[in-house]
Amino acid sequence: MSEEEYAGLGDWTPETLALPGEVRQVVAAPHPVLSRPGGAVDPTALETVQLAADLIATMRVSPGCVGLAAPQVGVGAQVFAVDVTGHPKAVTVHGTFVLCNARVVDATRWKPGREGCMSVPDLTGDVKRASRLVVEGDLPGTGKSVRLVTDGFEARALQHEIDHCSGLLFLDRVAGAHAVYQRKVYL
Repeated sequence: MSEEEYAGLGDWTPETLALPGEVRQVVAAPHPVLSRPGGAVDPTALETVQLAADLIATMRVSPGCVGLAAPQVGVGAQVFAVDVTGHPKAVTVHGTFVLCNARVVDATRWKPGREGCMSVPDLTGDVKRASRLVVEGDLPGTGKSVRLVTDGFEARALQHEIDHCSGLLFLDRVAGAHAVYQRKVYL
């Protein structure tokens, strides 16, 4: 697609889904769904729209959660939600959004940073991620293709969730055992 065919998140909001979300249980490692790449989805299919609404609902009841991917609720699909609103490390903030079939098209300015995960509740780790990111994906409900340009903490959150959709945990990205830590704070 050409640059003109892409738009940002625009008028998309969680209300666009027009479905109430249900809170789902978050699975923990070593659950097998977390280590398998998720399948591509039809962003306009009812089950995808329901999954998107459920991811948002589950995020909203999970303190400190800034992102949640379908594999984390036991579904092997390329769908994830992100919302870094109000996080002290967030500078660029696109609000609450869900992307389907997302892929990184440009990643620059790599920096290490500490990450945690609801599916690995007792550990954190230092992971090197791009601090400037361009992602393309589809919006659930409308199916509209979008190009999202972001940086900093929101870029880190997107990469973390895209990894989940590819069957990777942050532990797969740490430099070694020396970069993994026992979690000290539980939100």
